[in-house]
Amino acid sequence: MAKKEEFFVGLDIGSNKICVVVGQPEEGDTVKVIGVGTSHVTGLRKGVVTEIEETVSGISEAIELAERSCGFTLDHANANINGGHIHSTVSRGVVAVGRADQEITKNDLNRAEEAAQAIQVPPNKEIIHVIPRQFVIDNQEGVKDPLGMTGVRVEVEALIVTLSQQVQKTLGKCVTQAGIKIDDLIVSPLASAKAVLDKKHKELGCAVIDIGAETTGLAIFEEDSLLYTNVFPIGASSVTNDIAIGLRTSVDVAEKVKIKYGNAYHKDIPEKEKVDLSVIDIKEEGVFSKRHIAEISEARMEEIFKIVRDDLKRLKKDVLLPAGIILTGGGAKLEGIDVLAKDCFKLPVEIGKPHSLNGLTDKVYDPTMSTSVGLMLYAFEERIGFSGSNRTGDMISKVRGIFKTFLP
Repeated sequence: MAKKEEFFVGLDIGSNKICVVVGQPEEGDTVKVIGVGTSHVTGLRKGVVTEIEETVSGISEAIELAERSCGFTLDHANANINGGHIHSTVSRGVVAVGRADQEITKNDLNRAEEAAQAIQVPPNKEIIHVIPRQFVIDNQEGVKDPLGMTGVRVEVEALIVTLSQQVQKTLGKCVTQAGIKIDDLIVSPLASAKAVLDKKHKELGCAVIDIGAETTGLAIFEEDSLLYTNVFPIGASSVTNDIAIGLRTSVDVAEKVKIKYGNAYHKDIPEKEKVDLSVIDIKEEGVFSKRHIAEISEARMEEIFKIVRDDLKRLKKDVLLPAGIILTGGGAKLEGIDVLAKDCFKLPVEIGKPHSLNGLTDKVYDPTMSTSVGLMLYAFEERIGFSGSNRTGDMISKVRGIFKTFLP
């Protein structure tokens, strides 16, 4: 049995389910997935905790299932935070190099990042991540890793991610009551991107769209750096609700219809194909065309993509992403969603899911597991020190959690 510190845990707390992934290091700096646990939860709304007891129960259940899977007691994890209260902005910090020989040290970079945090933050908000995008050494711009270089002045351009203090404290209280210590807290879009992207995606430029049940996360990368992140309070459950209204049926039946017959691109569906609701639930009645169901799904997904596209246009990145759009999250499993996305964004589109892992890959190579796997990978890379070599590279780079305490 491996030592406790050789286990890495990702805890994804979503609006309709909670996923736990446990990883263990292998030779060659690879990760083996040794445990997975999933539970459905009703204690969150649009990524924000609304019922503490329900959320604690869901976390405990998922943790217990993961413990049975890996045969190890879990007491700490990297967790995610989600919701429309998450925002990002760009800030700059400038400091003088501290050493007499003008060699730039890690302390100089840390001081520059601290200077970048000197922005006006509303009283109910706080900084969770300070993510360097590039450094300027004297007049030399575009420096990615300035350690060991020489100069008089160090300037950092950093992405500052903020969130609601109240939402953070409530989430932390739920995790703590479930018996888990939070090692680090990471916003959901960054965790999902960690699991599905490779270095080429980030260097060329891409946008990860993480479609959850009640939220949609966005993370934009360019030249191996995170440029922007945002979370929109709308997700795939809106498709379910629309189907329930359109077919005059329950939400539970509508969800089954969406999973079995849903399609986000109605033009691919023959008009003659029908769906008999009594096949799904004997208490239901009514026969509907699959194309009609697809039209309902397409209209809602198109609305979500328009919200994201407008954000990309505001940033002037709607046509400047050579690696295109990577769709992930549970909503990305809707049939035809990649075709619709290509029409909406006029960019290359692919479905992103975790990859390059060993072990229980059949359980995690799925878009719904992207956030939990990404959280686990952050824990793995932080522990073995990958992030120290390139501050704006492979880890997005080292996401620096500034969260304080989760005790009430």
